[in-house]
Amino acid sequence: MKPTLSQLIRPYRSVSIIGMCKNAGKTTVLNKIIREVAGNGQTIALTSIGRDGEDKDLVTGTKKPGIHVAEGTLVATASELILHHCDVTREILETTGVSTPMGDVVVLRARSDGNIQLAGPSITKQLSRLNETFFSFGADLILIDGALSRKTLCSRSVTEATVLCTGASYNKNIETVIEDTGHVCEVLTLPELENASVASRIRELDDDFRGTVLFSDDGAWQLPAGMTLEDGLRQKEAKGTKTVFFGGAMSDGLMRPLLMSSAPIKGMTFVVRDSSKILLKRDNYDKIGIRGVTLRVLENVNLVAVTVNPFSAYGFHFDKDELMDRMQRRVSIPVINVEDESL
Repeated sequence: MKPTLSQLIRPYRSVSIIGMCKNAGKTTVLNKIIREVAGNGQTIALTSIGRDGEDKDLVTGTKKPGIHVAEGTLVATASELILHHCDVTREILETTGVSTPMGDVVVLRARSDGNIQLAGPSITKQLSRLNETFFSFGADLILIDGALSRKTLCSRSVTEATVLCTGASYNKNIETVIEDTGHVCEVLTLPELENASVASRIRELDDDFRGTVLFSDDGAWQLPAGMTLEDGLRQKEAKGTKTVFFGGAMSDGLMRPLLMSSAPIKGMTFVVRDSSKILLKRDNYDKIGIRGVTLRVLENVNLVAVTVNPFSAYGFHFDKDELMDRMQRRVSIPVINVEDESL
């Protein structure tokens, strides 16, 4: 029997929910977890890096499910949403000082069952501090509604586990949905750098470091500003390079010239801080592997489940059994159909 979402996330105290696109089913997943956890005595805490819980998506105009919470739930959301779009009786616990277009983010405890809307912090450090605040008020499980475009917010410095939502709203072609979702899973779960010595030296760099550093057995050499990696690898200082660390993004614009060159990269390991820094189209990502390069991260994402929604918000759907079967064969983690209430 397939595990439920609540069973998959049971070992963790904080979980982010990210989607491949709008209307991928994030709110449905959030509500499903809330329902499954209800009654077990846990205190749930909720927030979102965007707006969530509204009746209609403000960008696409499509209908969205609301968010219903039970008495005792902790919520961090913008002050205007509390005043106009949350009908729970509330106890205000703290004003965080984090500003949003809809007012400062406020932490409250629901003193009745009811509906809420969410709009919380969008910066990693703000979310980390908010987690500490939630725990100080007795939270057992924190759920953060995230976004694929902000993958850094599902790093383990923010949440201990992540659920990825996908489905028919992403693309009308089921093959595209399967393959693109599989690619995202691969990027999110890239292994961490095995070389502890090099990893330690990278962690000593400032968080805002955006340069490129080449590591060999003889030491490290920072690529001069303005020099391309393909040119740098031909310099005497780069002799014996085994690992290349990219402090900024690993983008198509950066990788394409390198892949088209004859630079000696076979056998090297390319490293970024986390998967949010890998901004590559799937073909360039694959070409890096073909050239004999290994990709690693300093910190990967603990992806515990992929949820699929066979129904599109735009009026079409996939065969649910085909979607489930093909997705489970494509990814190595549990796949759950959030529309199947028998699970």
